[in-house]
Amino acid sequence: LAMAKGTFNDKIAILSSKLDQDLKKRMIKTLIWSIALYSAETWILKRVDRDRLEAFEMWCWRKMLGIKWMDKTSNRDVLDRAEEERSILSCIWTRKKKWIGHVIRGDNLLRRVIEGRMLGKPPRGRKRFGMLSDLKGKESYVQLKRRADNRDQWRIWRPGEDEGDDEEDDES
Repeated sequence: LAMAKGTFNDKIAILSSKLDQDLKKRMIKTLIWSIALYSAETWILKRVDRDRLEAFEMWCWRKMLGIKWMDKTSNRDVLDRAEEERSILSCIWTRKKKWIGHVIRGDNLLRRVIEGRMLGKPPRGRKRFGMLSDLKGKESYVQLKRRADNRDQWRIWRPGEDEGDDEEDDES
C-alpha cells in the first residue's frame, strides 16, 4: 500500500486536476490499484488487512476529490461525491476466485500441492488458515472443486453467500 500511495503522490498533479472525474477514477483503478493489489489473489485476508485496504480506498477517493481530513467529511459523503461504492475488496475476491478456479480446473503442480496430504502427525494447535479457507467457507474442497468445474456456476457464485456473510475472524 505504501508503494501505491507513493505512486499516487507522484501523480497527484494529474489525479487532482480538472480532468473528467470518470477518467481520474479509471486512472486510479488501473494505475494505483494495480500496484496496491499486486498478487492479491494469493493473499489470506485478515480483518486488519481488509480494514487497511478499505482505508486505502477511501484515502484515494479523498485525495482525488481534494477533501482534507480536517473537513470532517464522512466516508459515505466522499463515496457519493466520487459516485463510487466500496469495491476494492470485491476486486480482490474476483481476482482470487478467477485464479483459484483456474488452478483447480488445471492439471499442474500447484493443484497437486493444494490437494496433497502430509505424512505424519498433524501439528499441535488450531489448523492454519490457508489460501482456500476463505473461499471454501463451510464447503469442503470437493464441493469447491465441483463448483469450479462448472464454469457458468463458478462465474455467478459469490463466496460467502451460501453460509451467510458472517465470517469467523478468529481463524484469520
